[in-house]
Amino acid sequence: MKTRILIVDDHGLMREGLKLIIIQQPDMEIVGEACDGREAVEKVRTLKPDVVLMDVSMPNLNGIEATRQIISERPDTKVLALSAYSEKRFVKDMIQAGVCGYVLKDCLTTELVRAIKSVCNKERYLSPKVAGVVIEDYLHVGGEQSSQPSKLTCLTGRERELLQLLAENKSTKEAAMLLNISIKTVDARRRELMHKLGVTGMAELTKLAIREGITSVDF
Repeated sequence: MKTRILIVDDHGLMREGLKLIIIQQPDMEIVGEACDGREAVEKVRTLKPDVVLMDVSMPNLNGIEATRQIISERPDTKVLALSAYSEKRFVKDMIQAGVCGYVLKDCLTTELVRAIKSVCNKERYLSPKVAGVVIEDYLHVGGEQSSQPSKLTCLTGRERELLQLLAENKSTKEAAMLLNISIKTVDARRRELMHKLGVTGMAELTKLAIREGITSVDF
């Protein structure tokens, strides 16, 4: 039986490159693709893939929040993070969200197939550079070099979703439609969000979202 794979990345060229690697594998097949985390969550519900290749940084809903939702709904689905970033915050957040592996995009040609097979065998896979980051963080736990806890730990998943949409300059109406809530609810949650984070304006909120890896200036 072939491994059913869903490709999630906001860049079309990257999706095409991933497909070129996967179609050469006789024991793998691509069942679909998505251009952001929100579409990925919906497609996982309908396509039920074995493995999701998940970009970390995407507009509308990033890979971290998408992974949390997917694992919550379908815990047997294997999510493999793909990223250009090996920074501790991205790796840690994706692992905590439930990914089975983390592969750097500049290593895809040599590591992707091996990573997919590893997670399908219920093993974890980390690119060597990423593994180094994880080990370093483990060694520094409790030490002076330990990283400060994220300001976002006080937020719920829905609040992190709203934070990303607001930071990406979505209007109140657009955010309400994407989150399937009323405009009045968006306004109320925005005020609560800003209160929790201790910010007073959208510019400060956006800077915080970018700094914490919720969104990016590169979209």
